[in-house]
Amino acid sequence: MSWWAWVAFALAVYLIGLGLPLAWAEEAFSGGFFAGGNSAQKVKVEAYITRLPEVERPVLVVKAVVEPGWHIYSLTQGPGGPVPTKISVLAPERVRLASRLVVFPDPETHREAAFPDVLVESHEGTVHWAGELEINSGVGDLRDLVVEGSFLAQPCDASSCLPPRTQRFSARFTENPPIEKEVLKELVKRLQAAVTQGSREESTRGSTEEAEGGIKSRDQHKELAGPREVELLPWQPFSLERFKHLVGPEFNPDQLKITLFNQSSSIWYLVLQMAAGFLGGILLNVMPCVLPVIGLKLFAFMQQAGESRWKAFWLNVWYSIGLLSVFALLAGLAITLQFGWGHLFRLAGFNVVMAAVVFAMALAFLGIWTIPIPGFVGSGRAAELAEKEGVLGAFFKGVFTTFLATPCTGPFMGSALAWAFTQPPLTVFLVFMSVGLGMASPYLVVGLFPELIRFLPKPGPWMEVFERIMGFVLLGTVLFILTFLDWPYIVPTVGLLFAIWAACWWVERAAMTGITLRKVRAWVGAVGFVALAWLLLFPGIPVQERRIGGLLRVMEARLRERVQELALRELGPQSEISPIANQSSGNSSGKSGGYTVLVDCTADWCLTCKTLEATVLNSRPVRDALRDNRVVLLKADWTHEAPEVTQFLKWLGFQQVPVIAIFPAGRPNEPIIFTGWYTQKDILRALQEAGPSRNMEVPGGGLAG
Repeated sequence: MSWWAWVAFALAVYLIGLGLPLAWAEEAFSGGFFAGGNSAQKVKVEAYITRLPEVERPVLVVKAVVEPGWHIYSLTQGPGGPVPTKISVLAPERVRLASRLVVFPDPETHREAAFPDVLVESHEGTVHWAGELEINSGVGDLRDLVVEGSFLAQPCDASSCLPPRTQRFSARFTENPPIEKEVLKELVKRLQAAVTQGSREESTRGSTEEAEGGIKSRDQHKELAGPREVELLPWQPFSLERFKHLVGPEFNPDQLKITLFNQSSSIWYLVLQMAAGFLGGILLNVMPCVLPVIGLKLFAFMQQAGESRWKAFWLNVWYSIGLLSVFALLAGLAITLQFGWGHLFRLAGFNVVMAAVVFAMALAFLGIWTIPIPGFVGSGRAAELAEKEGVLGAFFKGVFTTFLATPCTGPFMGSALAWAFTQPPLTVFLVFMSVGLGMASPYLVVGLFPELIRFLPKPGPWMEVFERIMGFVLLGTVLFILTFLDWPYIVPTVGLLFAIWAACWWVERAAMTGITLRKVRAWVGAVGFVALAWLLLFPGIPVQERRIGGLLRVMEARLRERVQELALRELGPQSEISPIANQSSGNSSGKSGGYTVLVDCTADWCLTCKTLEATVLNSRPVRDALRDNRVVLLKADWTHEAPEVTQFLKWLGFQQVPVIAIFPAGRPNEPIIFTGWYTQKDILRALQEAGPSRNMEVPGGGLAG
């Protein structure tokens, strides 16, 4: 294939991998797929800074004009329903909201068929929000101040909704903003009422809530909520602002006195943690992340059958060296860059590369090409499969297997690594290497006692069938890795995989000739083709927008809530799990703090996190304890780059998940921490020690129930 044919094919991949997604996005937001047009045209946002009579500080006024026939949802929209509007002020070091936002006019409350159990609060027409600003003393003349902010809203009409979209706004000072006088008077009244009560009122009906979904309480929710068999755990998305508001102004990350259950710093405890890490490393071999590539080692075992004990032992030693080299690398990253276990899978680039490598290996198993490492994997012919494993192949198998293992945390292993991250560098290295030795130990034992694998059949034509099966298993692993990527990366990554497919086929085709020069030219052309495809498919993806991805996450969240609700309904009647929001009475004072807060630091790529959430946090005894103690639940999602979650973990002294942090009411600087594996008994004991929330208000997401 000539060079121009490669370029033409690369351009075709580019059009498929990048052009179509852009066309889909254009179609989706111009009335095609979502039948509603561009969300930016449905809601127009303006913002002003001004002075209002009888209001002490400057006031930020945000004005939204919603197109006729469309509506958006309130700041106080409860969980389990449509996406609430969110207003944020950027550059908090220069200026921040000193009061909670007030709104005029009040949102309309009604039912929607899509959310039969949720009170829906919506705005139509023109809506104004206002909040007092606290300006840094270093800021000069108010007339020169520009406040940057973001406005997130989901426009809907009677039959469809557009994806939530964030619009940026810039507010400048003006003495006479283009807003009706009656509206300004009403905003002044509500700002004064908010200051008097110490909280923001979004309406004269007495609702109170943070500008970004903080504290609220509506007695009428009890009247309008309707019957439900069970109340889901009301997880709220984590943000440092929300967290600090809930735990109170006493919180100081520099004064934390962390209680890490079973923590010790003695030499015997180090030995115990190394033993736990060793045992966790052994169990890591049977975790879902590693199982798909165990077939590589099975091939090696089959090839070693009948070999001398000495040669089999050294091949397994080299496999273990490759495995341990990755653990040494991860230990170095943990010590120098504070990379936690599984941190690499938060990086989109790493996931794309891993998907490409696993896909190339799957193609080798399926007979498309031969990896040019002796004994790594053949091209599918039985005679070549019987080729003896080489040192280089054994080493890279160990490296590859370990990289794929990093999303999983086995039993015993999580607590050992979590403890190690709080210790000196030498301890970190020792614990990491103990996990690596545990993972390598089965292969070293087989190397020492090769008779353990004599039950395996000798290499033969039957291995080709097994090889094909493992190829399809690896393709499933590729799909698993793709779930870690944001939506904008998915189609370009698939395009890259197709380019790798073509390149592997071309390399294998040239290898059949046996001419060295032609093989070299084929490799150069294939590598150049894949590199060109990479450059064309990933020229710069607007991940921050995530418009289509945002819609998919909304759909996914609602589906998960529905599945969870159906599952919980099987556990018992309403009398056993009653909604906490309906138990509160009286008006809110709006003061911050006084809550017992549980923060779940988790990630979609962390299978241990998901297992513990399903089997421990969502178990009936734990749910009952969370309800009885009126615990506020925050979910800190670390699936992708999340600076606030990273900062929170640094405060606690960790660089990996899962981490459960319980902050007792009135004692926010004395958190109780669980990391790695924990049990119902552990959580129940910690909740008993932490005690219930003292603040009787109901947060925006509700209390656990």
